[in-house]
Amino acid sequence: MARNRKSAKAAGSSFERLVADYLAAHVDDRIDRRVKTGSKDRGDISGLRHMGGRVVVECKNTSKISLGTWATEAEIERGNDDALAGIVAHKRHGKGRPEDQWITMTLGDLVALLTGSRGHLEESNDE
Repeated sequence: MARNRKSAKAAGSSFERLVADYLAAHVDDRIDRRVKTGSKDRGDISGLRHMGGRVVVECKNTSKISLGTWATEAEIERGNDDALAGIVAHKRHGKGRPEDQWITMTLGDLVALLTGSRGHLEESNDE
């Protein structure tokens, strides 16, 4: 059965809930799905922090992989939230457990998470 807009939205909401509940259970119980904010979207999950900085999570439940588009979206949302990093959680089809889902991020976001700072990223962009 092909997806329509309603079923796609339901699948997306269900995946966001799966990710938020898993992170809340294993990282911090204040993590939850974020209320939609329109043009200044700040990601799908709120309350995730690392080394004192917010981490934006953009969730995707689709069989068509579009990493470049998703990474751009996560970066825009990271900026909107003034967050440390933006990551993409995407559905690993055929796997229903939350811990089996994929996480994708740029190398810059990985370094920001590992060091707790984006300052080095802005400096390296000046070259």
